[in-house]
Amino acid sequence: MIDSTTSTKPWRRRAQVAVPVLTLAVALVGCSRGDTTDDGTVQVAAIVKGLDNPFFQAMEDGLISSAEESGTDVTVQAAADISDTVGQADKLTALGVQDYNCYVVNPISGTNLVQTLTLMASPDKPVVNIDSPLDPEAIEVADLDVATYIGTDNKAAGGKAGAFIVSEAGPNAEVAVVGGIAGDVTSAARIDGFKAAVAGQVDIVQEVAADWKREVALTKATDILAANPNVKAFFAANDDMGLGIVKAVENAGLTGKVVVVSVDGNKDALESVAGGGLSATVAQYPYTIGALGLQACEAAAAGIQLPDTIESPTALVTRDDAESAIAQFPRPFEAFDNPLETLLASSR
Repeated sequence: MIDSTTSTKPWRRRAQVAVPVLTLAVALVGCSRGDTTDDGTVQVAAIVKGLDNPFFQAMEDGLISSAEESGTDVTVQAAADISDTVGQADKLTALGVQDYNCYVVNPISGTNLVQTLTLMASPDKPVVNIDSPLDPEAIEVADLDVATYIGTDNKAAGGKAGAFIVSEAGPNAEVAVVGGIAGDVTSAARIDGFKAAVAGQVDIVQEVAADWKREVALTKATDILAANPNVKAFFAANDDMGLGIVKAVENAGLTGKVVVVSVDGNKDALESVAGGGLSATVAQYPYTIGALGLQACEAAAAGIQLPDTIESPTALVTRDDAESAIAQFPRPFEAFDNPLETLLASSR
């Protein structure tokens, strides 16, 4: 079952409920701990980043579709946008006073949800962390038990992009790197993986941060091309920035002469690859991350011990397989092993 009041188009719901932390603590003392509904339905609450980004829209779709397939009751709430750390925490606080069996959290930062989760979590109300990891030090200080983390191996994703750029741009090519927000863990991991893959094979002439935004990346890439006319390739830490770089390359009259590779696999990026804009994208399937998060909650609610980390699939999409990827979107176009299917099957 799906809670239609909160899981359909939540980004259009402007009202936000802010419950003081003390109120949350008192309310949780009085509510039952992790009971299912009368018919045995597992109740899951999920909080994701802003649905102004198609990546997180696909994640929400995965949560909802997986719940529909299994008969789980899911409520999905989202931040107003990708920078709304306080609003996201407020929404989780409001969910925390209700009686859910499990919580799926996709935090905006490593710490913005930790305080609320500390008051909410218990062995009977497990927490599943997806996509963006909670800060390990903050978790340790708060003595917070997280059932599992589900997400992309971001270093491996960056490595796939790096290997492709080396093969396409050639040895000793001049390459530029465009990251997300400076200091962001995900961006840093993708860039680290990229650099490891290209080490000693290309010359990284410039590295900038473009805040995950297309228009910022367009401006930064335009400046890089003007300052470094021999640049042969760009690596972008997400698709939105990659598409901004594609526009800068087009404006400079260099389409087809400069390789541009990004990470995410959003539909507009796949279409750009198919049309000869982006050279490739490393698809990381947010739909599947959401679906795995829902399945992990079902398993945890059934008392199944989960592995500390579950890796979601990634795949390099080039022009050769872009149409296949588009046809399967938002699901993976390549098969992958899902350990949760085996765990859930054993409990039924």
